[in-house]
Amino acid sequence: MLPRKIIFLLLTFFITEEGIAQLCTALGQTPSTAFPVCGTTPFNQVNVPICSSHALVVPGCNDGNVYNDTNPFWYKFHCYQTGTLGFLVTPNDLGDDYDWQLYDITGHLPDEVFTNPGLVVTGNWSGTYGATGASSTGVSYIQCASFPPDNKPSFAQMPTLVVGHDYILLISHYTNSQSGYTLSFGGGSANITDPTDPHLSTARAACDGTTTTIKLNKRMKCRTLSADGSEFSLTPSVSNVIAARGFGCSSGFDMDSVILSLDTPLPPGNYTITIHNGSDANTISDNCDRYIPDGENIPLVVYPVFPTPMDSISKIGCAPDQLQLVFRKRIRCSSIAADGSDFTITGPTVVTVSGASGVCTDTLSNIIKIQLSAPILTKGVYTITLVKGSDGNSIIDECGQETPVPSSLNFFTKDTVNADFTYAIKYGCDRDTIAYVHDGRNEVNVWKWTFDSLRKSNLQYPQIFYGNFGLKHTQLIVSNGVCSDTSAVIPILLDNTLKARFEASNVVCPGDLAIFRDSSIGRIVSWIWDFGNGNSSNIQQPPPQTYLAPRVTTTVTAQLTVYDNLGCANVARQKIIVPNSCYIAVPNAFTPNNDGLNDYLYPLNAYKADQLLFRVYNRFGQLLFSSRDWTQKWDGKFKGQGADPGTYVWMLEYIQRDTGKKVEQKGSTVLIR
Repeated sequence: MLPRKIIFLLLTFFITEEGIAQLCTALGQTPSTAFPVCGTTPFNQVNVPICSSHALVVPGCNDGNVYNDTNPFWYKFHCYQTGTLGFLVTPNDLGDDYDWQLYDITGHLPDEVFTNPGLVVTGNWSGTYGATGASSTGVSYIQCASFPPDNKPSFAQMPTLVVGHDYILLISHYTNSQSGYTLSFGGGSANITDPTDPHLSTARAACDGTTTTIKLNKRMKCRTLSADGSEFSLTPSVSNVIAARGFGCSSGFDMDSVILSLDTPLPPGNYTITIHNGSDANTISDNCDRYIPDGENIPLVVYPVFPTPMDSISKIGCAPDQLQLVFRKRIRCSSIAADGSDFTITGPTVVTVSGASGVCTDTLSNIIKIQLSAPILTKGVYTITLVKGSDGNSIIDECGQETPVPSSLNFFTKDTVNADFTYAIKYGCDRDTIAYVHDGRNEVNVWKWTFDSLRKSNLQYPQIFYGNFGLKHTQLIVSNGVCSDTSAVIPILLDNTLKARFEASNVVCPGDLAIFRDSSIGRIVSWIWDFGNGNSSNIQQPPPQTYLAPRVTTTVTAQLTVYDNLGCANVARQKIIVPNSCYIAVPNAFTPNNDGLNDYLYPLNAYKADQLLFRVYNRFGQLLFSSRDWTQKWDGKFKGQGADPGTYVWMLEYIQRDTGKKVEQKGSTVLIR
């Protein structure tokens, strides 16, 4: 059995040599012309033309196989309820191999499926013959290309669709036959069926009265429209419908408008258009095969032909450099002078029009965009006036009527705004207060403050309290309803942090000097030391201190109080051990009877012993106890049991802190019970 990739390459070579292979151009065989489908109606594809146009990316399948849109058809649908999607592709010939891939194209052009791997939702490229699709028992990954008769999984787990999203499904017929298949949906909880019933929406007559355009309330199937227009009648019957065509049906499967041709022009007046079952025995259906009710009608008003006035202007933004005029009737794009000379603008400042263009469809546009040579930065009322341009006319509507000059519209602009702000700091001992100020110029009425990405305010003059000091970050967004501005993130240093702290000897042996070093932070102006030995000092780095040897080891408290330039105080305290002796020795006997007296064996007074190691052995040389912390003591037990009374050997190693010399000692101790 040849690998699938080689089969594909050889087959492509032979088909190309015979002149059969071709690019996919038929309707439905490209993403942009995908079939619209509905969740309630199976889709029967009778045959599949042979073609291929693009290489595809299949996530997780970097396996060297070639993935192409081989003999494809594409299907599009919209999600109306979040849930899972189940579907089934059943080949007419169960010996055929079909593959598929689902894309989420929300906000994207359909053809982006060939270049954006991030659109892929799931798929299946198994070489297994027969039915394929998505089901509750499918695998949770995309099955990559396989080689018959491997019988790899041909069903993927049902994907979750998101309400409001648009999807497109590729079905690729890997087997190069033209046998078709049936596509049906079911088993999932998502809804891809449009709940809106189909209806006629509005009607509009053309200028000469020989055609009428009917707007539908949703997209509907082109093939359900009779070309002879027999679905429609006109009341009063001063004219007859002789033909009908769907808008966009030449390049797609559905339409949103129907254009009726009449045998005689309609004079101005009021009419009714009614839909009936036509020569094809039906009205028009949506993509779910639901038909517009027989006998439904809509009004049609044919107006006398008169020039289209200057109608309205779209909402003006901040510092506009373009204006947008909107017209009820469509304007001939050819009548719009490209240099903008059809329009002039007057107001508080000089405004120059540099160009004009329409948003043209079929040479007509309801919108004219006016380009300005520079943005309008000054507040005020401006007037745009229609004049005859460099092309010798003003503007001409779809009915050939020229809008009379001068015609004008007023519009209003606002000043730009600035989000720069000032602030004042009020320092305190426990918290600081920053008062923020924005001047509110140019009609600012919206303030959005952000403090350290944590707190927010909508006030013009907020006051913020800070209980911890240091660097603070503030940003402001302002708006006057049209213009807005954002300040840079302003760092503000609250530099009145006050923290008392010091370094000191934690053990002071008899005859030793205790060293104290201030390491406080803040704008400190005074220091008050209390060393716990009856002495005090008010200098930053005090002299060394001595402590009288106590009868028993004692702990004293040293304290430092610092004051800053605001009169704020902060206190630091530290415990200092004052031993009655720092002579290191091991007792020659101990009584582990829990009477609180001489219950443990350990090196006494090892305050100045670094890298200490203390071990205890029995008379057989067995290690009973070991510790590197002199405060960890042997309690006379081994493996949880009390050791026998007798003599035990100990070994002690350490480095004497003052001299740096290594000391090794050995001795014996009697355990008494």
